[in-house]
Amino acid sequence: MAYIGVQPTDTYLSIASQQITGTGSAIYTLDYSVSNEEDVAVFVNNVRQNVSTYTVSGTSLTLGGTISASDSCWVLFLGRTVGTKTPAVGSVTNDMLSGSIATSKISNLYPYRNLIINGDMSIAQRGTTSSSLSGYTSCDRFTATNNNLDQLAGTLSQISDAPSGSGLSKSFKFTVTTPETTLDADEYLTIQHRIEGQNLQHLKFNTSSAESLTLSFWVKSTVTGTYPVGLYLIDNNRNIGNTYTINSANTWEKKTLTFVGDTIGSIDNDNTEGLRLWFILGAGSTFSNSNNTTWDTYSSGRLGYGVSSNLLTTSSATWQVTGVQLEVGTSASDFEFLPYDVNILRCQRYFQKGYNGSDNAVHAGRGQGTTSVDFHFSLVTPLRASPTITQSGLGWRVIKPSSSISDSSDTPTVTGFYELNPYIVLRNSGHSGITDNYLFGVSPRGLTYYFDSEL
Repeated sequence: MAYIGVQPTDTYLSIASQQITGTGSAIYTLDYSVSNEEDVAVFVNNVRQNVSTYTVSGTSLTLGGTISASDSCWVLFLGRTVGTKTPAVGSVTNDMLSGSIATSKISNLYPYRNLIINGDMSIAQRGTTSSSLSGYTSCDRFTATNNNLDQLAGTLSQISDAPSGSGLSKSFKFTVTTPETTLDADEYLTIQHRIEGQNLQHLKFNTSSAESLTLSFWVKSTVTGTYPVGLYLIDNNRNIGNTYTINSANTWEKKTLTFVGDTIGSIDNDNTEGLRLWFILGAGSTFSNSNNTTWDTYSSGRLGYGVSSNLLTTSSATWQVTGVQLEVGTSASDFEFLPYDVNILRCQRYFQKGYNGSDNAVHAGRGQGTTSVDFHFSLVTPLRASPTITQSGLGWRVIKPSSSISDSSDTPTVTGFYELNPYIVLRNSGHSGITDNYLFGVSPRGLTYYFDSEL
């Protein structure tokens, strides 16, 4: 017994009970079988009944009179207890849990399990629509690649269309505006997502313990048929593929595919690309004639094996995807939703866009020779690697100690970068009247600038 100064046991018991709803009868069925009237206590309208006023036989209870639905009737099973006990360490196995708890719910306990960034297509820093079918154009972290397409024209867009009830609100859409006349042998179009190697070490590739990966996503297209999807290991030039089927046109369908882990190919532990996910929207025979359903050395024929759709040769055809999730294991969990601020910061590790309408944001700089100035430029978050810089607008203004100014439309170059720093050192040239090693103020004015550190 527990009392002050003594720790209670880890077992907590209570007497089993049953509430009976009256039906105008005196005979009712008990939840448990009992031996005699002493094994139960019967309460009617909060008054305990004398054992001589009722009889029991197994699971049958006969009261001394009838009760209605308005009467309160409870039975306590005096010889039966229920309770909980803290299980011994290691005594509850995964198999015991899987029988009653959905795997998708257990997986939700592990944050950042989705290897895909922006899989909900909610971030589109570059803009919502592009007519380019090459490179990063619309939804962040998703890029297009193509080969030898001679007639095809189309758009890649972020749109407000997603499966009802999924919690998703955006999708990535490809639209054919001018189709290929025929899909030649050497032609293809892919949508890709590229993942840093240092984010993949838990996959344990190149060991006997290599983890399987499960891909899940929602897809919709005007063109039914079989579409390939695959994984590509950059460091070892190896790939594996699978296919999914769009069964109904213009209908959101959820697809789930599992890829075994690669026990041979390795992934470098650094900030370069380690693994590539690709969706094949069309591939000619040169890129689809070799079985790719197991890991092996990549060859062109292993890119789009299994393709049997004519998306690229169909006028006004569309293909949409959202809710893209790639995770460790052989089953898919619920899509992992992240807060918007977390999602955009993860995207900004690879691409940052800024705008300054006037020269009111001044950065401290130091003169380099007579035409250039070096200055620190703050980042939203540290970039993956030293960026490629592009810009549009008026350019950069240098404010001299004498309060005179010098303007330049030259794009800055990076002269100092460290992966963990929230700033970079830039050099802007094309100025006049600069004094070497003197202090200057530097400001973008009427300028949109882009820092690209994509894989």
